[in-house]
Amino acid sequence: MSTFLILKFAHVIGAAVLLGTGAGIAFFMLMAHRTGDPRTVAAVARIVVIADWVFTATAVVAQPATGLLLALEVGYPLTSGWIIASVGLYLWTGAWWLPVVWMQSQMRRLALAAAEAGDPLPRAYHRLFRLWFACGFPAFAAVLAIFWLMIARPQLPLFG
Repeated sequence: MSTFLILKFAHVIGAAVLLGTGAGIAFFMLMAHRTGDPRTVAAVARIVVIADWVFTATAVVAQPATGLLLALEVGYPLTSGWIIASVGLYLWTGAWWLPVVWMQSQMRRLALAAAEAGDPLPRAYHRLFRLWFACGFPAFAAVLAIFWLMIARPQLPLFG
């Protein structure tokens, strides 16, 4: 198998992991939240945090590495507009993802404390959930835009 195919395979798998894990985490957290049950939220949030660190964080590191190596292998100039735009959107996504991971940990902690005390989910949890939910939209939109840029590789004259 050629270096190109190995790099492309790794890059596509990494992109699928980022998109799939993000969508899956959002779905499971939303479904757990809708139960209103602190035990369910705590259990799901615990798994979600692990999944984010195991899958998302691994892909977050692998994507720029495979992308750079793939661009060099194919001969794409790193100053291509679609590459610069993709990197910018990738950084934008990361700026949303880092606080989201922190929020998930805090929601897990709050839900666990409520479950242990036999209390409902506290206001602080609900505030974090709304923020967490809102942060998902710009990050998810950016990931979709990156997918489009990687597939279409449009000429973006503003970037060279």
